[in-house]
Amino acid sequence: MRIPLDYYRILGLPIQATSEQLRQAHRDRTLQLPRREYSDAAISARKQLLDQAYAVLSSADQRRAYDSGFLAKTYELSSDSNAALSSDQPDNSADDMAEVDPHTPSIEIEEDQFIGALLILQELGEYELVLKLGRPFLTGGSASLNDYKYGDPNIVFSDIVLTVALACLELGREQWQQGQYENAAEALETGQQLLLREGLFVNVRGEIQADLYRLRPYRILELLALPEECVQERQLGMELLEDMLSERRGIDGSENDQSGLNVDDFLKFIQQLRSYLTAEEQKQLFERESSRPSAVATYLAVYALLAQGFAERQPELVQRAKQYLSPLSDRQDVYLERAICSLLLGQTEEASHDLELSQEQDSIGFIRQHSYSSPDLLPGLCLYTERWFHDEVFPHFRDLAHCRTSLKDYFADRHVQNYLEALPSEAVAVQEQPARLHSVRPGLAQSPAHLAADVTMRQTGVVQQEASDFSHSNYAERSSSLDHDTLIATARARIASRTNAATLGSEGRFMGGVSTAERVAQSSVEETDSSPQPRSQWSRSHAEPLKDGESSDTMAARKVGDRPVKSRSSRSLGWLIPASAVLGVILLGAIGTWLFRTFQSSQRSSVQSDNVPLVQLDQPLLTLTETVTDPTTITTIDNEAAKQLITAWLTAKSKAMGSTHDTTALDQILVDPKLSEWRSASEEAKRDGWYRNYKHNVTIESVELLSANGQVIPTQPAPNASPTVQSSPDAAATASPAETPSPDLGTSSSPDSAVQSSPNATVPASPTSVTAEQARVIANVTETTETFRNGKADGAAQTEQLRVQYTLVRKDGKWRIQDWQLQ
Repeated sequence: MRIPLDYYRILGLPIQATSEQLRQAHRDRTLQLPRREYSDAAISARKQLLDQAYAVLSSADQRRAYDSGFLAKTYELSSDSNAALSSDQPDNSADDMAEVDPHTPSIEIEEDQFIGALLILQELGEYELVLKLGRPFLTGGSASLNDYKYGDPNIVFSDIVLTVALACLELGREQWQQGQYENAAEALETGQQLLLREGLFVNVRGEIQADLYRLRPYRILELLALPEECVQERQLGMELLEDMLSERRGIDGSENDQSGLNVDDFLKFIQQLRSYLTAEEQKQLFERESSRPSAVATYLAVYALLAQGFAERQPELVQRAKQYLSPLSDRQDVYLERAICSLLLGQTEEASHDLELSQEQDSIGFIRQHSYSSPDLLPGLCLYTERWFHDEVFPHFRDLAHCRTSLKDYFADRHVQNYLEALPSEAVAVQEQPARLHSVRPGLAQSPAHLAADVTMRQTGVVQQEASDFSHSNYAERSSSLDHDTLIATARARIASRTNAATLGSEGRFMGGVSTAERVAQSSVEETDSSPQPRSQWSRSHAEPLKDGESSDTMAARKVGDRPVKSRSSRSLGWLIPASAVLGVILLGAIGTWLFRTFQSSQRSSVQSDNVPLVQLDQPLLTLTETVTDPTTITTIDNEAAKQLITAWLTAKSKAMGSTHDTTALDQILVDPKLSEWRSASEEAKRDGWYRNYKHNVTIESVELLSANGQVIPTQPAPNASPTVQSSPDAAATASPAETPSPDLGTSSSPDSAVQSSPNATVPASPTSVTAEQARVIANVTETTETFRNGKADGAAQTEQLRVQYTLVRKDGKWRIQDWQLQ
């Protein structure tokens, strides 16, 4: 039979290869054995083809004749371009194989060498060709192995199944690298189903399953990013996401879903996929997840409910969001969000009280700044609410990204007005919540219709009187006057921090996670016609001037602790006793406020230890952070940090060149040119069937820091060189892609010998005012190398004493090794 291979490809050589290159390639390819799951028959067939290729090409006459035919086949223009390569026997299975371009070089092989040819094609990366040639022999295929022409049917069938499954595995990984995640999953699942159906090679099946688990987050993003018309595909993405959430036990769960994402990374992944989900999808997902309970899901559910409630004018959703938020005030500063909910529900009394309790100084300052000509803070709160929705909430929902709903439109909606009028009296609601609202005075309520008119009047008459400053079209251009950057930074920090994954605010104040939402009593407004210009008690209290000698703190305490307002005639009676009572209330209120804030501060500090590690939710998935204890992430570097970095490199090198040829750690330690060089070296060593075991002792001699322009950063001299550290090939290394060192096996030379030069250095004793972007490290390395071929020692172990100068650069906030040179 004929197979689409040529002798040069079998040996991995170009047609210009010399005789010495032929000999070396044949030797290396022979020593490089395939996976241990292959049968002896498959390995023998592969070796026969390697020997056959070497025999033809090593003979001058045979090679000359082969080259002439090879070149003729490559360049001739055959009239029968659709002819397929067929076997010499009319009844063999090649008729069932895929047609091949007649201009493709091919060789004639024995039928019992077929599995060897299939194995070589798989090694050469011809995965699709392997699938075409191998599938006819699988269960249900048209080709038969029962006539023993290919060898023992059971053994050959097992080898074909293994080769096809490995081709599916490698094809899936190749498509994964190309960003074709669903195609990659299809290839991997094909290989997995084949092995499950045949009940073979559990280890290979485990490799495929592991890749499917790691691929899942990428598939979810790709599927959810599809247009909403692709219902089935997006539904599959949601199912995969729910599977991950179930395995992790929630968004902030710590169970292992085999994806490789830790808690922080998964939170970033959730934040990234939010922009691909509609408000309805997020509402259903996060409300369902919040019942686990999940603190992160609870807060994200609040955002989904608020976004949909405001954009679609559904105040019942706003009320539900407020019910989630209300129980959180004991542990979280969510008063600003509650104030927004109260505003959307027409509950200006509660909104005022929540604003007084909020510690978000930047946001409160923004609100006050834009209420400067008003007796209350309603204009500023209205402006802040609209900006908050447009800038910080809507962009995270695919169907609301361009929504420009205004408060005027919201309150003018008939459904909103009917719902707000049906809410119970705000004064009654206050009485039902004395512990939470303390002694807030019953306000002068407004009807929803009056509130809509009031919002419109205040926005047009107060805020929009300087429309050039406050309009949305000029907002970005007038960022300095509106304190835009501060507002957005504060709002973004709040978005990230109102999860159980806490963050630190702009002033270092802890903002921890939220707890499970509980239902709270409803608050509302009642309509009164007694006042021609109704205003809430909050508005009135803010309009009151400070009394003589009264501090702002006392005034704030008085706002919280005021009694209901009495008539003028009542106040005129018994002046002395009420005055004494008022003074007593003021003093008690001030002391109580101080104690309350002190208690809140201590509570927030204690909550930090109970919550999930710090994380910022608005960072993307594919940019993953390292732990702060990693010595490679510091802005300066000393002897100890340099020692750890060099040791990590030598450990990664031991793994890359060891028996497993594990190159996953190199990406976290090296950058080009050394990264590419060692990837290639590791792959070549694996292909040629040899590996090395290393033992290292490292001593750091000196460290020198450089600025971005290459200038040496002055430092103080450090103590003597750091202690010796020993690394072994089994030491743990961080994950990253494959690489390789020099394939020369004549001597046990160290790859550290090929590097760029760099001068001597001193160690910084303390951080400098200039951020270091480069560093030079002089290290004394004792390296013991033992080389193995085909599992057997190839010569005695060799030990070298090396003085190496490493060139370090900072990449993505981490120190990486760019180059080195022997001194």
